[in-house]
Amino acid sequence: MRVLLKTLLLSFTLTAALLSQAADNRLTLTGSSTVAPLASEIAKRFESKHPGVRIDVQMGGSSRGINDARMGLADIGMVSRALKPTEQDLSAFLIAMDGIGLILHKSNAVNTLSNTQIIDIYIGKITHWKQVGGPDLPITVVNKAEGRSTLELFLHYFALKNSQIKAHVVVGDNQQGIKTVSGNPGAIGYVSIGTAEYEEDRGTPIKLLPMAGQPATVEAVAKGGYPLSRPLNLVIKKTRSGLVKDFIAFAQSAEVKNLVEAQFFVAP
Repeated sequence: MRVLLKTLLLSFTLTAALLSQAADNRLTLTGSSTVAPLASEIAKRFESKHPGVRIDVQMGGSSRGINDARMGLADIGMVSRALKPTEQDLSAFLIAMDGIGLILHKSNAVNTLSNTQIIDIYIGKITHWKQVGGPDLPITVVNKAEGRSTLELFLHYFALKNSQIKAHVVVGDNQQGIKTVSGNPGAIGYVSIGTAEYEEDRGTPIKLLPMAGQPATVEAVAKGGYPLSRPLNLVIKKTRSGLVKDFIAFAQSAEVKNLVEAQFFVAP
């Protein structure tokens, strides 16, 4: 009996050690769809330098990143905005800068809109492109879903409430927004500038409109003149330690600067 107990105890200890080792070698990141593609590329490079480590990156919006990090459902949250005063229980680590830009279909003749015109389009006062010098097409307003930081920052910048928006289409991540606008010559939407430039570079038929006289470009965000820019952060609840500490340090290092630039974001 004593031998059996010792065997069971040894087996339990080994199993616990293996489970602990597995947990130590895995990271889960959840949150912003803007940050996720960059985080995935950083994760691949980190895994290549740390054999045996596995990193799972899941989208769902910045609100999910905040909630999952706070509830311990993810090791790291991805958030494409600054933390709010009510979120100071979390720590944020900047990995890149981005901007939010208005996008139209590339075939649309409109090349600029005033802030007033943008507001009037989104609240339904302007419903046809001919009213702003554009083509003979009705305007399809594309808005972001609740929980997306892109929506929060857009509403804050234009001093709007989401209940005022007269949306025809509500999208989740940036790719959905770009796909909707690129497939509809009458559509208008707003997305990450970095993601939009990335898609433009690959031939997707969209174009970015200037904002308040500033071009909606990564270069303008880098110079600090673009009015609707934002930080891309990794957030955690606890003090950094172990694999979380190592990954965050790697994500902020010069070793990933080319990945940040390849995603058309601005390295901090």
